[in-house]
Amino acid sequence: MSQEEKEVKEETEGLGFFERYLTLWVALCIAIGIAVGRLLPAVPDTLSKFEYAQVSIPVAILIWFMIYPMMVQIDFGSILEAGKRPKGLGLTLTVNWLIKPFTMAFFAWLFLKNIFGAFITPELADQYIAGAILLGTAPCTAMVFVWSYLTDGDANYTLVQVAVNDLVLVFVYAPLVMLLLGVTDFSVPYDTVFLSVVLYIVIPLVAGYLSRKYLIKNKGVDWFENVYLKSLDNFTIIGLLLTLIILFSFQGDIILNNPLDILLIAIPLTIQTFFIFVIGYGGAKLLNLEHSVAAPASMIGASNFFELAVATAISIFGLQSGAALATVVGVLVEVPVMLALIKIANRTKHWFPQKSKA
Repeated sequence: MSQEEKEVKEETEGLGFFERYLTLWVALCIAIGIAVGRLLPAVPDTLSKFEYAQVSIPVAILIWFMIYPMMVQIDFGSILEAGKRPKGLGLTLTVNWLIKPFTMAFFAWLFLKNIFGAFITPELADQYIAGAILLGTAPCTAMVFVWSYLTDGDANYTLVQVAVNDLVLVFVYAPLVMLLLGVTDFSVPYDTVFLSVVLYIVIPLVAGYLSRKYLIKNKGVDWFENVYLKSLDNFTIIGLLLTLIILFSFQGDIILNNPLDILLIAIPLTIQTFFIFVIGYGGAKLLNLEHSVAAPASMIGASNFFELAVATAISIFGLQSGAALATVVGVLVEVPVMLALIKIANRTKHWFPQKSKA
């Protein structure tokens, strides 16, 4: 058995119950969510009442469960050190803003307007392309912390990457969308942007900082690292699975009523996700980045800020539009595809330098 095979075997054997069969649990939770939305519509109807600016508060709470285990690991004294390593940050900014929006528009146009032209009317294809563009122009904000956690990413560096990308998004999102959609009048739902940043970054970050400071002061670093952090191992996975149930309970009817269109939209979105990951991951390899920086940098570009994309599609094109449906497909595609990319990243750790201590 080669050294690489030994490392993969040891990593697999070291996985917990949830992590080892995560793909199965994700598929099961998606199915449960769709079934709940179809058979128990009162559940999503009730949950949808707790929503503001197209952001679901119940989903936000579950995302706290997903993100908190990573936020509590952030050492604020090391954040400045992360800023002194600009290569990873430069990589993610280049991929997210100079490459990804344009490749998303290209793949959507190629497949939805041309290859699948016999199955989709030109008017509907235009709306699907618009939804894909809204996805491709919004790099991930919340879920990237989950992907980073699952790839043993550098928590400090991931926070810096997400924060800088969100800052750029505020100024660049509208011009890019206007350029790619060919529109002259476009209004960004900034309430969705700002609320998402507060809910998905600020609140769990403050909670992580305060609890970290309190526990280390009262329990010591050894207890914090070897007892408390280990007790949080399954929080991220459980939060992810429960989030999927809620998200897909909202979208059950849409998915079941448009099976062919869902498949046709999913194909270019999936290809785009793998393509952007390869560019980001390959770029990280060329830059000789540590794996703990390379993996999250690639994941930010590969995944999307789907809350913003959905809110924008609804505000511009309407709830029943093809653009809104395309953004929903983005949610459907993202988690299974990202889990596949996480497996690739985890199995190729030996391609990169080892994580160094700040």
